[in-house]
Amino acid sequence: MKIAIIGPAYPYRGGIANFSERLAYELQLEQEKIQLFTFNLMYPSFLFPGKSQYAESVLQFPLEITQNINSINPFNWWKVGKYIQKQNFDLVIIPYSIPFLAPSLGFIARVIKKNSHTKILSIIHNLHPHEKRFGDKFLSNFFLKSCDVFLTLSSKVKEDILGIRSNAKVIVSNHPIYDTFGAIIEKQKAKKQLNLEESKQYILFFGLVRAYKGLDILIDAMSIVAQQNPNIQLLIAGEFYGDYPKYLAQIEALNLSQRIVVINQFIPEDKVNSYFCAADIVVQPYKNATQSGITQICYHFNKPMIVTNVGALAENVANNHVGFVCEPSKDAVAASILKFYQEEKEAIFIENIKEEKKKYSWHKLSQQIKSVFQ
Repeated sequence: MKIAIIGPAYPYRGGIANFSERLAYELQLEQEKIQLFTFNLMYPSFLFPGKSQYAESVLQFPLEITQNINSINPFNWWKVGKYIQKQNFDLVIIPYSIPFLAPSLGFIARVIKKNSHTKILSIIHNLHPHEKRFGDKFLSNFFLKSCDVFLTLSSKVKEDILGIRSNAKVIVSNHPIYDTFGAIIEKQKAKKQLNLEESKQYILFFGLVRAYKGLDILIDAMSIVAQQNPNIQLLIAGEFYGDYPKYLAQIEALNLSQRIVVINQFIPEDKVNSYFCAADIVVQPYKNATQSGITQICYHFNKPMIVTNVGALAENVANNHVGFVCEPSKDAVAASILKFYQEEKEAIFIENIKEEKKKYSWHKLSQQIKSVFQ
């Protein structure tokens, strides 16, 4: 098949870009002809909440990536759409996660389809943004109408799509494991690399810090954990998209400065393994969610998890098998952390993860995508 992927990709950073690049590489390994089209302007700088939109690491895969999409220029959308239309791709895959990009991606898809040959499949990572804004539903609906079929990574997102378009064709697939962040290294070595105390036990909160991810819940939980097991430390690794001083003030107010290590920066891909391998367990205390790419990084590094019972997080984390599922409250999160250590769950959870992770493969996803059109 001749396939295009349109959306965030290198040199842009982030989970959606990583996902598209890894999927493209998988399809390429299966002898499909793949080309990626990404942005030369994705977010105007005044709209981007972080320090940089661009990856610090080099592209890991030998992929053909064209930067030619301007997210705020309608004349560009027509030009790009006509160019891709003339290439007569069998399939165009468009990842979708944020309404801001709906006008450009939806318009381009409409132009492409005028060749009466190309089919449009959208991988909907999130239909509704976690921080809702006026007009989100209208923009998402505009995009949905441009696609032929949808693939989601959780049943929750499927329900969201059917809530807007009841007759939509939607496939649900497992989110594959992110296996591009380096090898597993020994725990003590990882701690040394990060200048962490080797005698301490670390739990990890990883990724961009946004309000819906519930870091405030986890910090409150640490005040309970610290009273019962002062050896447990919290490692927060990720760039803060929001009120960083608020979290620091919370840590100070709870007298947890000696219990919590904060790394306020986007973690480069070649450093991710140090953080996961230094930790005993990863905590996702989210207040709302669909699925999470962090879970799939945990599977790659054989790392137990604590997730809250929101969205579809629990779909990929079997309770008391590869981790714990709890309610999004400080008491429930603290109880799960303490139970993990008191009952010495790490070894058995790791063995279960090694078996469970076998069902999360990129090959299975690529086969599902191709079977839709065969």
